Amino acid sequence: MRLALQSLTTLLTITLLAFSAAAPALAEKLVSAVSSSRVAITSNFTGTQILVYGEIARDAETVSRTGNQDVVVVVEGPLERVTTWRKDRIVGLWINATSQTYIAVPSFYAVHATDDLRNIASEDWLKQYRIGLENLPLAALGTRAPATERKAFKEAFLRDRVQHGLYSQMSKSINFLSPTLFSTTVDLPATIPTGDYKVTTFLFSGGVLLDSQEQVLTVAKIGFEQVTFNLSRQYPAVYGALAIILALFTGWIAGVIFKKD
Repeated sequence: MRLALQSLTTLLTITLLAFSAAAPALAEKLVSAVSSSRVAITSNFTGTQILVYGEIARDAETVSRTGNQDVVVVVEGPLERVTTWRKDRIVGLWINATSQTYIAVPSFYAVHATDDLRNIASEDWLKQYRIGLENLPLAALGTRAPATERKAFKEAFLRDRVQHGLYSQMSKSINFLSPTLFSTTVDLPATIPTGDYKVTTFLFSGGVLLDSQEQVLTVAKIGFEQVTFNLSRQYPAVYGALAIILALFTGWIAGVIFKKD
C-alpha cells in the first residue's frame, strides 16, 4: 500500500512538473492608465487628446526575454447600428439605391501600436481581439449580396469613418520612455460620439499575448448642451415648442431693433 502511494505521488509530481514546463512563462505584467477618465463636451469643444501610458512590470526573479515586446492600444467607442448607402444613376438621377446595415459596430475606433500589426501578432490573434480596421467583424445584416459587393460596402464604410476622423490605425505611434515605460496620445475629434469608451492595452511578445488591461473613458456633454440634448430626446414635443417660441421671439426682437421710423 505504501509503495502504491509513493508511486502515485511520484506520478502526480511528474505530471505537475510536465504541465509547468509546458505552460508559458508569462512573468510580465502590464500596468496602464488613461490621463483622464472623462471628456466633457461643451459648446466650444473642438476636439481633444487623451494620453494612454503604462509600464511593463517584470518579476525580479524572471530572466528577461530575448525577443521584442510590443504594445497595442485600442480605443473603442459605444457600439451602434449603421446603414451604408450607395448611390446609383437611375433615370438620369443619382439616388440612394442599395444599402447594407451593420450592427454592433464601434462609433469610434483608434489603434496605436509599436509596430505594424502584421509584425506583432498573427491574423487569428488580431481577429480574436478586434485589433485593426481589417479585423473588425463588420458583417452586413441579412444581405445576400455577392462577396465582391459586400467587400466594396465594407471598404466604403471604413473609408468614410477614416475621412471623418472617427476611425484610425497608426503604427509606430507608441513611445518607449524607457525599456519598460510607454505612452501614446490618441486624438478625439470634435464629432466624437458620447458614451462609455473602452481603452484596452495589449502586451505581445513573439506573437503571443502576454497581458492586457482595460480602462473606461466617458465622453459626455455638459451644461446647456446636455440640457437641450436630454430635452430633445426625452420631451421632443416640448423641445419643438420651445424652439418655435425662441425663433418667434428672436424674429420679434430683430424687428424691433431694425425697425425704421
